[in-house]
This record gives sequence, structure tokens and C-alpha cells, in this order.
Amino acid sequence: MKSIWKYIKRYWIWAILAPIAMVGEVSMDLIQPQLMAEIVDEGVLGLSNGGVSDLDIVLTTGRDMILWCIFGATCGVLSGVFANLCCQPLGGDLREDAFRQIMSLSFAQTNRFSTGSLVTRITNDITQIQNMVMQCIRGSFRTLLLFLGGIGCMLMLDLSFGVVIACALPLVAGCSWYFLRKTAPLFTVLQERLDRVNSVMQENVTGARVVKAYVREGYEEERFDAANEELIGTQLHILELFATMTPLLNIVLNVSVVAVIYVGGIRVQSGGATPGTVMAAITYVSQIMNAVLRMAMIFQTLSRGFASARRVEEVINCTPSIGSGAFDGKTDLRGQVELRDVSFAYPDGSGEPVLRHISLTVRPGETLGIMGATGCGKSSLVQLIPRFYDATEGAVLVDGVDVREYDLHALRDKVAIALQKSELFSTTLGENIRWGREDATQEELEEAAEVAQAAEFIRRKSDGFDTPVAEKGMSLSGGQKQRVAISRAVLKDAEILIFDDATSALDLKTEAELYAALNQKKGNVTKIIVAQRVASVQNADRIAVLEEGRLVACASHRELLRTCPVYRDICRSQGKEGEQVG
Repeated sequence: MKSIWKYIKRYWIWAILAPIAMVGEVSMDLIQPQLMAEIVDEGVLGLSNGGVSDLDIVLTTGRDMILWCIFGATCGVLSGVFANLCCQPLGGDLREDAFRQIMSLSFAQTNRFSTGSLVTRITNDITQIQNMVMQCIRGSFRTLLLFLGGIGCMLMLDLSFGVVIACALPLVAGCSWYFLRKTAPLFTVLQERLDRVNSVMQENVTGARVVKAYVREGYEEERFDAANEELIGTQLHILELFATMTPLLNIVLNVSVVAVIYVGGIRVQSGGATPGTVMAAITYVSQIMNAVLRMAMIFQTLSRGFASARRVEEVINCTPSIGSGAFDGKTDLRGQVELRDVSFAYPDGSGEPVLRHISLTVRPGETLGIMGATGCGKSSLVQLIPRFYDATEGAVLVDGVDVREYDLHALRDKVAIALQKSELFSTTLGENIRWGREDATQEELEEAAEVAQAAEFIRRKSDGFDTPVAEKGMSLSGGQKQRVAISRAVLKDAEILIFDDATSALDLKTEAELYAALNQKKGNVTKIIVAQRVASVQNADRIAVLEEGRLVACASHRELLRTCPVYRDICRSQGKEGEQVG
């Protein structure tokens, strides 16, 4: 709870005022039975007036009861307002910091948590923490005051009633402790089950087209049902335990009331108590036992809140594995990339290297193509440049400086990247492109779209650049999404431009026009193009050929055709296209 406590301290004034206001509400609850006892004994029965009723006492004391109710209700409202002024901003701060931390995590760390789990932690878990804090500063304080105040007031009425409390409390405490000990570990399991449901849901929403294309709705429904059944089963188990506990505690409560009536009857017969006192004692014992019942419910909320707090703290306290350096990125070079004996293995994989001892230098303004069979490490190589991952061995240098020494923002400001799977957001086409540079003018926006061959289809849209994009770009074709993503990369004023198979959905004519416009507008920018098609890279200054994670050749297209069997095989496998480029 250390990490959560620092958030509570930000709103300490409301966290203090809430229980202070609660004192007024509880005071009303504790005073009311005594006032009612006075109405019964003096106003109705007239015990001090020879058995003659006194209507004035009924009216006067009734007025006092109404005033106390108004006072208590006002204090209760203020307590609720103060508690929410603490809990709601606290939850907002937690979500913002957790989201900011998630954004700073490496891909490997994000994969370890899973998307569904992170969604659960930043939504449901933080809601549980808010409920826990609310119960701590309001519910538990009210319950404790009622419990202790009720015992004190009851003993002030007659010490003999203390025997009932002394007998009932151990039974209530033992029953509550047993069931809470059983349920506490289940709340962590419950949140993990919720993670699973969210993960399956997220996978099916994002992969809906694949599910429908392969007619796997039935299979996915079964998978969701299985995850949902596990969640329901855990919830039912917890509810069954509490459903068993509540009747047992109610039995103790009702037996206690009967015991108070019995003891009170004896005391009234002996003249040691009055009927009003017995009525007040019944109210107080009900308050005491109900306070214990509420405390059991509060412990349930606290147990679930502590489980959620541990899960949120795992995210907030997770140190990003890709740490930021101090270098600000200002160098004499502009756009040079160098790999020195680089090897790389994914941290969450089998440990088998994806890249092996690669040494390569890309000069400023040069265009480098990267080719090789599927799984040879092409995408892995370019992801080392903006430090999506760190090299396992060797060093990656940008403008002569090891990328691990860079401030992450300074390094990534130097790089613009377009991926094969284009990530678009639920905003307009123009805003998606402006991710490259948010202060870009409309003219610059349109120029970037022209270079990326996206301007034509955007203008055909009724709203042009203001056309809304559906979630994950579902309203666009694959080629349109890629061109919007390329527009974003072109708009960014970066020294290094990386296309990771970013033109795979474009036809050859559009792709050729794109690269021609790119060379004209971005001739001084270093371009690294990962591709499967020879036509995509044949005009590059050099082409790096990878095979099983090793660099087997790096030369021009013509030189590779003459000297590199691997490259010739790639060309040959592409049939007429390979013959053309040959």
C-alpha cells in the first residue's frame, strides 16, 4: 500500500474532513435511542409524574429528535462529499500514472502483463481501490464509532446488558474471521479471471475479421464461455461463503436482541430499569451487531481492494526495461545508423538469437533495402534503432552515439517508422497523419499525403481530411491504411525513415510513384526499407540480405545479382518480377 498511500496524502484534507463529519452523523444515531427512551418513560408512561402522560415532553423531545436528524443528515452528506473529493481524484491520478507507466514499458513487459490484464488493472482494479479508500475513511470509521459508541451507551444504561455483548461478540468475531480468511485469497483469483475474460474479448474484437473469415464464431464463443464460467464460478464461491456467513451473524444478532429483552424484563420487574431503557438497549445492541455485520462486509471490500492495490502497484512500480539515457541527440552527423557486431534474442522467447553478429553502417541520406526469407530477422533489426528492444550483444549507434545513451524522446524524434500493420486511431484522417507532427500546417499535411499517394483517395471522401476513421482503421482498406501511416511518417521531420514492409498492400505502380516522390521530397533523409518484393528495394543504394539472422551480403541490386546466391534465389522465386529486375 505504500504506492497507494502517497496518492491518498495528496487529498489528506478531504480524507480527514470525511471522518470528522461522520462523527456528527454517528452522534445522531447514538443520541436518538436515549431521546426515544425519554419519550416512552416520561412522555408516554409518565414514570416521574405518577403515571400521567406528558404531551409537552413528547413534542419537545420529538422536536429535538428532528433537529438531531437534520444535523446528522447534513453531516452525513458532507462526509460523503468529502470522501468523494478524496476518492475520485485519487482514482483519476492512479489511472493517469498507471497509463503513463504502461506507455513507458517495453514491448516485452507489456506482453508479460497482457493487454487484457492491463485493461483490468487500469479500470476495475482502480475502481476497487477507490471503494477500499472510501470504506476506510467513511464506512469503517462510521462502523467503529457505532460499535464503540453503542457499547458505551448501552453500558451507561445498565451494566447488566454488558453480559449480552460479552457473550455475543466472540461468536460474531470468530464467525467473521473464519469466512474472511476463506474469501481473502479468492479476490486475487477473481481479478485474474476477469483478466482472462477481458483478454478473450479484446482479441475477438480486434480480430473479428479473421474470426468471421474462418467461421470460428462458435469456437470463440466457447472460449469466451469457458473464461466467463471460471469468472462466474469464482464469484459464486465468494458469494456462497458470504451467503453462509450472513444468516449465522443474523442468528447471533437476533439471539442478542432476545437476550437483551429477557435481561431487560428482569431488570424492569426488579425496578432497576425502565421500559424506555430496554427499548434503547435493544436499539443499541442492534446497532452494535449491525456494525459488526457491516465490518465483515467492509473487510470484504478491503480484501478485494488490497488485492487490486497489489496488482496496480505491480504496474506502477515496474521499472521500464528500456531506460532513458541523458544524451540530447545533438550531433554533427544527421541520419547515420551503425550496427557493431549486433546479436539479439527476444527477452520473452526461447533465448535463441534472432540476429547474429551483424555489422552494418548506413550513411546519412543513403537508402538501404533489407531483404531475406520470412523469420530471418528483418523487422527485429530495424526495431533496435528506435530502441523498441535493446541488442543482446554489440551496439547500435545513431549519428555516432550508442542508442542506449540517448534520451528516449530525443532518439525517437530522429526516427519515423511505418509498419506493415498500420495502427490508426479513432479520430479523423488528418489527425491520424498529424501524429507525425501535430503543429503541421494544412499545406504540409496535404504535401505529406501527396508523397504517400494518399491525397487522391482522401479528397474523394466527402469530408476529406476531416473524415472520421473507425476503430483500428476498419473503415479503410489495407492499402489506404498503409498510405495514411506512411503520410504520418513522411510528415515527421525525422533524420531516419524506416519502412517495415509498409508498402506490402500497395500495387507496384503506386509503390513506384511513392518511392519516386519520397526520393524527390526526402532525398537527404536516411531511408531503411524492409521488403519482401525485390521491386520495392531494387533502386536502393544498397540492399542488405539476411539469412537465418546473419548478414550474408550488402551491395547494390546489380552487384547482388552477380555475387549473392541468396539474393538470386529471392529474385528467381518471384518469377517474372525477378526476371525484370535481373
